[in-house]
Amino acid sequence: MNETTGSASGSTPESDAVPAVPAPSPTPSGSLPGAIPGALPDWEKRYRAPRVGLPEWAEDAPDHSLYVSDVTGTYELYAWDRTTGERRQVTDRPNGTTDGTLSRDGEWVWWFSDTNGDEFGVWMRQSFGGGDDIPAAPGLDPSYPAGLALGAGGLAVVGRSTDDEGTTVHVVPPDGGEPYEIYRHEESAGVGDLSEDGTLVVIEHTEHGDAMHSALRVLRVADGSVVAELDDTEGGTRELGLDSLGFAPVPGDTRLLVGHQREDRWLPMIWDVAGGEQIAPAIDLPGDVQAEWYPDGSALLVVHDFRARSEMFRYDLADGTLTALDTPRGSVGGATARPDGTVEYLWSSAARPPVVRSTTGAVVLEAPGLRAPESVPVEDVWVDGPGGRIHALVQRPPAGATRGRGPLPTVFEIHGGPTWHESDSFAAGPAAWLDHGFVVVRVNYRGSTGYGREWTDALKHRVGLIELEDIAAVREWAVSSGLADPARLVLTGGSWGGYLTLLGLGTQPDAWAVGIAAVPVADYPTAYADEMEALKSLDRTLFGGSPTEVPERYAASSPLTYVEKVAAPVYISAGMNDPRCPIRQIDNYVERLRTLDKPHEVYRYDAGHGSLVVEERIKQVRLELAFALRHVGG
Repeated sequence: MNETTGSASGSTPESDAVPAVPAPSPTPSGSLPGAIPGALPDWEKRYRAPRVGLPEWAEDAPDHSLYVSDVTGTYELYAWDRTTGERRQVTDRPNGTTDGTLSRDGEWVWWFSDTNGDEFGVWMRQSFGGGDDIPAAPGLDPSYPAGLALGAGGLAVVGRSTDDEGTTVHVVPPDGGEPYEIYRHEESAGVGDLSEDGTLVVIEHTEHGDAMHSALRVLRVADGSVVAELDDTEGGTRELGLDSLGFAPVPGDTRLLVGHQREDRWLPMIWDVAGGEQIAPAIDLPGDVQAEWYPDGSALLVVHDFRARSEMFRYDLADGTLTALDTPRGSVGGATARPDGTVEYLWSSAARPPVVRSTTGAVVLEAPGLRAPESVPVEDVWVDGPGGRIHALVQRPPAGATRGRGPLPTVFEIHGGPTWHESDSFAAGPAAWLDHGFVVVRVNYRGSTGYGREWTDALKHRVGLIELEDIAAVREWAVSSGLADPARLVLTGGSWGGYLTLLGLGTQPDAWAVGIAAVPVADYPTAYADEMEALKSLDRTLFGGSPTEVPERYAASSPLTYVEKVAAPVYISAGMNDPRCPIRQIDNYVERLRTLDKPHEVYRYDAGHGSLVVEERIKQVRLELAFALRHVGG
C-alpha cells in the first residue's frame, strides 16, 4: 500500500495581458519510464496546451465578454473587450476559478469564491476593467450556489443552498439595499432566469420530492408572490422534468422558453407565463434538443445531441422553418447567438482539439502558446444489453503504439454524472491511454443522456448495479471480438465513474485486472451523511429514500459492501475538500483495503471534486498511467 498527498498551486501572471504559455523544460520532470529524454510526450502536451472556453457576452454590452482559460496553468476567469482586443485575467486563486458571469451592462464580473474547491462560499464582483474584489451580495451568508440571475441596473436574484436551510432565494436590490428572501424550501431548487424587465423570476424546484425531474414556478421579484406554476410531475407522480431555458429577450414579453420531457426526449416549448399558453415548436429531430433565444427574440438557436454527436439549427418563430447551421462532425460544447445573427460555438471531436468557432467560418478566440496534438477518431459500437441496445465509443491506439493488432490491453473509461454521456469530443485522458498502447472503450450505460427519457431514468433502486450490467455486456463484446485482452482490462472513471469502478471491482472481481477511481463514492451511507444537501435529495430519488429508510438498497449499491471480494490492484485519488464525494467515506474504504491487505495506492490532494490546476492534473494522470503500466503493461 502506498499513500501520498499532493498540494496544488497555480502560477501568477506578471501583467494584465494574457501571458504566453512557458516553453517546456528540456527534460520534463516525472516523465513515465521509456519517455525520450528531451521530448515532451504528446499526452502531456495535450494537458499543457492552453484552452479557452466559449465566451459569454453582456446582454446590454455585447463587446464585453467573459471566458475561462487555463493559460496560466490554472483555470481562471478572463475579461475580453472585443472593441480594443484587450484580454485581462480577472481571478487569480491557487486552486482556480470557473464560476462567473457578467452583469447585463457588462461593467461587472461576478465570480463565486469558495475555499480550495469546497464549493461553499459567497459571490464576489470585480469591475470589468479591473480593481478590487468586493462582496456582490453583502448580508448573505456563505452557502452552496443555487443559481444566479442578473438584471438591469444592478438587480440580482441569488440562489443559496445549505444543509440547515435547504434552498433559499434572495433578491439583491439594484440600489444596494438589504437582500430580501422570496423563496425557501427544504428540497433542492435553483434560480432559472429573470424576465427582461426584471419583474419576474423563474425557479426550478423539486418540492414534490423527485430531484431528477424539476417543476417551474414564476415569482414576482418585488414580493415573491406566485405568478404561474408548471409541474409535469403532477405532484411527483410522473417522471417528467422541466428546465428553464430563459425568458424572451424582449421588454414586456412574458414568454419563457422551457425544456420538457413530454415525449421520449428533451424538447423545447414556449410558455407564456402571463396567459398560460404553451406552444411546442415543430422540431422533428431525434435525441435531446436544447434551445436558446436569438437576441432579438425572433428565432431559437437549437442544439441537437444524438448518438454522441451534435448539430445546430436556427428555428424561425414567424414561419416555423428549421434551418441547419453548418456544424462539423463532432460535438458542440456550448453555443450562443450574437446580436448580428451569427453563432459562436465551442467545437471538438475525439481526434481534433477544441476550438471556439463562428458560423462565419472564423476562429473566434484562441489561447497563445502550445497547440494540443491530435488524437484518433472514435468508432461507434452497438451491443445488445439487458435494458436495450448500448452505444459505446471505441478508440484504437495509433500505429506504432502497440506491438501487435490484438487482443490489446483495454481501458474502460466510465463517465460521471450519471446523467451525462460520452461524446465524439476531444479528451486528453483517453488520448493518454491510447498513446501508451491501450484500446479505450467508453460506454453510454443506462442513465446516460441523449438516448431517450426511459434510458436516462432507468437508474432506480438498483443504483450502480444497472450501469455495471451494461458495462459487462460491452466488456463481453470487446473480449469475444478479439479486440480486448481479458487479462489486461482496466476499469477507470471519475466521480460517478469512480464509484462504478469501485463497485465493479467488488461485484465483478474476475472481470478486471486493475481499477483506477478518481473522486469516487466508496462508502455510500457515509457519503450520504457528509455530502451537500442537493445531492442528498438526488440520492433519495435514486434509492427511493434515505439510508435510514431503505438501508438494504444503499448496502447493495455501496462499494464498501463488496471490498472483501476485490481481487485487482486499486488506485484511488481524492480531493481533501470534496463536498460531492467527501473524503471520510473514501478513507473508510481505504482502511478496509489496508486491513484486508489488498494491493492499493491512494493519492490525496488539496482541492475539491477534481483539480483546476494543470500541473496537478498531469501529476495525477502520470500516477494513474504508471500504476496501470506496472500491473498490466501497455
